[in-house]
Amino acid sequence: MHLGCLLRRRPGLARHVHPFIDLLFPSLRHREYCAPALLTALRSSPLLIKLRYLYRVDSRGCKLVGCGSAVPSLQISNDDLSKIVDTNDEWISVRTGIRNRRILTGKDSLTDLATEAARKALQMAEVDPEEVDLVLMCTSTPEDLFGSAPQIQKALGCKHNPLAYDITAACSGFVLGLVSAACYIKGGGFKNVLVIGADALSRYVDWNDRGSCILFGDAAGAVLMQACDSDEDGLFSFDMHSDGEGQRHLNAKMKEREKEHHELGTNGSLLGLLPRGSSYSCIQMNGKEVFRFAVRVVPHSIELALAKAGLTRSSIDWLLLHQANQRIIDAVATRLELSSERVISNLANYGNTSAASIPLALDEAVRSGKVQAGHTIAAAGFGAGLTWGSAIIRWG
Repeated sequence: MHLGCLLRRRPGLARHVHPFIDLLFPSLRHREYCAPALLTALRSSPLLIKLRYLYRVDSRGCKLVGCGSAVPSLQISNDDLSKIVDTNDEWISVRTGIRNRRILTGKDSLTDLATEAARKALQMAEVDPEEVDLVLMCTSTPEDLFGSAPQIQKALGCKHNPLAYDITAACSGFVLGLVSAACYIKGGGFKNVLVIGADALSRYVDWNDRGSCILFGDAAGAVLMQACDSDEDGLFSFDMHSDGEGQRHLNAKMKEREKEHHELGTNGSLLGLLPRGSSYSCIQMNGKEVFRFAVRVVPHSIELALAKAGLTRSSIDWLLLHQANQRIIDAVATRLELSSERVISNLANYGNTSAASIPLALDEAVRSGKVQAGHTIAAAGFGAGLTWGSAIIRWG
C-alpha cells in the first residue's frame, strides 16, 4: 500500500502528514503520494536542496596552505633616524625592540608589494590565480580611496572576476581578514581565498616626532586559505572586539582645507559649498595608554578563543602577535605563561607594519622551518579603533 492510499484510509493521520509533505514537496499533488512520485519530488525539493547545501557547507573546514611577504628595498636604521631627530639606537631598541624598518619611497607602490606577497602565497600553495574566489586586502593605507583589492586581483591575473575588497581595521585587520575568509569558505561555498595584510604607515608619520617616527615600517604579507574537510579545519576559534571609546588614544583623523576655486571649480560656492581637498593628519598616539590597553585585552581575548576551541595554553605551539612593541609582546607572553622560545617576533627588523605584521612574521617563520605543518598558533591583533581580536589557527 503506498502512502496516498494509507492517508485516504486514515484521515486523522493525513491531517498531520499532508502539511509536512506540502512543505517538502510543494508541487506534488496528494494523489501522487506513491513511492516513484515521492522519490522524484525528493530529488527536486527546494527545501531539501537547501538542507543538503547547508549540510555540505557546515561540514566544510578551511586551512592555511600558503604564505608570502614583500618589503620595500629602502632600510632605515635607528642610527639613520638619529640624524633627523634627537634619539639613538639604544634609546629606541630598549623601549621598542626595533632596530630597522623598511620604507616605501616615491617610486614604490603598496599595491605592488601586496601583489608580490599574494603571488608568493599562491606559489607556495601551488594554486593558479584563476582558481582564486576572493581577495581580501586588509589595510588602512590604500592607494585609492575606494580600495586597492581589485587592482591586486587584476595584477595577479584572476580572469574570472572574483570578488575583491578592502578591510579596514588597522593593526587588527589581518586577524579579521582570516575570520572573514573562513566565513566565506564555510558559509558561502568559496574554495580559495587570499587574505593580504599591507600597510604604509610611514606616509602618515610626523618625521619630527621621535615618539612615533621610530615605530613604523611598511610591508605586505599574505596567506591563502583553502576549503577542506571539516576534520582538517585549521581555524579552531576566534574572538573579536572593538571599543570606540579608546579612539582618542590612537588615530589619524581626516582634515580638510579650503582650496582655490580654480583647482576644483566654483559651482559649489553658489550653495555655500566651498571646494575642499581632504587628507589625513599624521598618526596621533598615546603610547602609555595603548600599552595598557594591549596588555589588558590581548591575553584575555586569547584565553576566550582557547576556551571556545576547548583548548588550553599548553596546546599553543606559537604565540604570534601584531608586532607593535617588544615590551607588549613580552608582557602578553608572560601573562599567558608562555616562554620566549614559543614566541614569534621579527619586530627588530621591520618595526610596526600594522596589518602586515602578522602575515610577514608568519611567512618568515614558515620559510625558516620554525613553524611546521600541524603546529597550533595563537594569533592576535590590536590597534586603532580601538580594535582587537585573536584566532587559534593551525598551519598546514
